[in-house]
Amino acid sequence: MARPASTVAEAVDAGQSGRRRALFAASSAHAVHDGLTDLIYVLLPIWQTQFAISYAMIGLLRASYSGVMASFQLLASRLARRWGRERMLIGGTALAGVAYLIAGMAGGLPVLMLALMLGGLGASTQHPLASSLVTDAYASGGNVKEALSQYNFAGDIGKTLIPGAVGLLLVVVSWQTSVMLIGVLGLGAALLLWRLLPASAASSRKAGATGTAGSGQAHGVGGGSVSGLRALLATGTLDSTARMGFLTFLPFLLKNKGAGTAGIGLALSLLFVGGAFGKLFCGYLGARIGMMKTVWATESLTSLCIVLAVWLPLSGVMLMLPLLGLALNGTSSVLYGVVPELAAPGKHEQAFAWFYTGTIGAGALSPVVFGRLGDVLGVSVALCTLAALLLFTLPLSWRVQKALSG
Repeated sequence: MARPASTVAEAVDAGQSGRRRALFAASSAHAVHDGLTDLIYVLLPIWQTQFAISYAMIGLLRASYSGVMASFQLLASRLARRWGRERMLIGGTALAGVAYLIAGMAGGLPVLMLALMLGGLGASTQHPLASSLVTDAYASGGNVKEALSQYNFAGDIGKTLIPGAVGLLLVVVSWQTSVMLIGVLGLGAALLLWRLLPASAASSRKAGATGTAGSGQAHGVGGGSVSGLRALLATGTLDSTARMGFLTFLPFLLKNKGAGTAGIGLALSLLFVGGAFGKLFCGYLGARIGMMKTVWATESLTSLCIVLAVWLPLSGVMLMLPLLGLALNGTSSVLYGVVPELAAPGKHEQAFAWFYTGTIGAGALSPVVFGRLGDVLGVSVALCTLAALLLFTLPLSWRVQKALSG
């Protein structure tokens, strides 16, 4: 017997409301976690001065956060099946907040590094779980790429607001006070997720079950493509290597050109504003003209802009940073949107976990390797090497496009 039209309409409205709630929760988590992660770039020059450390040790500090974050993403994906995706995401956000509270009280490098490792452990829950939450919520209704673009856009909003706010705070309060305030923000975000996620959990699981059953026919997931995923992972790894390496060196490049603490915070905000719009714009652009064309455009532009950043004066670099941010961060949004298309049915969480493990792991190693290169040959040589490395993504993205077409 056919259901009444009002019942069908109510079910549709409930599904749309659940999808929007899931997207808002995932986007909020992404904004806070990415802001906490990239705040480290503002703090690195301060820590270098306070603790008298080399570029290689700076890279190690950065890697202590991102390396742990990368290492535990697969485990977070597995534990989510036992304890629940929502609980893991809330707990990880709370742990990241606690880690910043500890960092604010650190009196030496060992405690600071321990705090950063705890922060990375908490952050390991966000990318695979929040991404799969959005994918499962929108799989049955379509528009997965567009929803993931909005989710990625939110991450860069966090990268823009949190480092920028702390850069301004550092003018009037100590770095310890600023970091502890950000820790309180992390705990507040965990409370917000606790309020949002229980109501969206049932609808997201239902959407995920429906998407698993139907996405193979409707959205091209099919049986998955192992070779395509490997090429995608290699593309994302090189992109992340260059991005994280550049972000690590940018504060020191600006400092060498005469920028102060507030100027570095402003520069990062300009970069991340461009990155935020890049993730949103490039995600939609990739859905329209294809992944390969978009990646070729963004990676070529990124490589060129990194070289220009080395040679331009401070004013020129500041003017160019929004455009550089658009290209630098826009590529990742396109790559994220392809993951569900290459994943096997019901394997979204695992595919995202593998992808983020590879890309963030590369981002963790990049500051260490290129930090050592910067110590030996200088920051300019290290940045130009990163720009050249990016060009290897062009043939790899062609291989991904071939797998998608096949």
